[in-house]
Amino acid sequence: MKALKAKQRCKTGEITAGKIHKKDIPVSETERGNKNERGILYPDSDGKHIAENTKQFDWIVKIKEGLEILFADTPDVFVAGDLFWYPVKGNNKIRTAPDVMVAFGRPKGYRSSYCQWEEDNVIPQVVFEILSPGNTPKEMKEKCLWYERYGVEEYYLYDPDGIELDGWIRSGKRLQPVKEMQGWTSPRLNIRFELGSDDLTLFRPDGQTFLSPLEMARRAERLEAKLKSLGISENGW
Repeated sequence: MKALKAKQRCKTGEITAGKIHKKDIPVSETERGNKNERGILYPDSDGKHIAENTKQFDWIVKIKEGLEILFADTPDVFVAGDLFWYPVKGNNKIRTAPDVMVAFGRPKGYRSSYCQWEEDNVIPQVVFEILSPGNTPKEMKEKCLWYERYGVEEYYLYDPDGIELDGWIRSGKRLQPVKEMQGWTSPRLNIRFELGSDDLTLFRPDGQTFLSPLEMARRAERLEAKLKSLGISENGW
């Protein structure tokens, strides 16, 4: 199943909170989560897998960890993967868990969920979704509508099987499709997307690419071996 085509904008319409996302399920008292002062439970888990396959999971990790590294020295950028986001106080059925989300203006640190009213009402500005075989066109259309309705500025959808990348950027109250994703640079993240014949590459502002944890470990090993061959220790002498 291919990703939604960027030429097809998120069409407006009524959104039923309980049908937005596969994780929008009735809340039971057995679910883990936090209660606010009114005793409403905001679960941090629905018991479902973070990903359907290793390829999807690897991409979620690569993007999430790559963004963590990119903004490591910026204290007010919060990056999360598969974290429930509740935009409306008092309604625990309006929720979704982006594969990756970025909130500028919020401090780093542990969260069991992202309750927007507890975050100075800061909306996560950028979200990523990695398409899996189980996702349906209807589900992805509803997801795009959800992000449009609740204020996301940039939404990116990558299909690692079809090697297709779609993007939407906010214009007023709407998310409009990015006409050409090849070479596109995210206005918020300042990262560049390049689609090759067999994969997607994400470039940081300094030109370095996003790497998987394994790729980072191997690069560190090669650097260590190079330094040793030059007679340089890890301490620089």
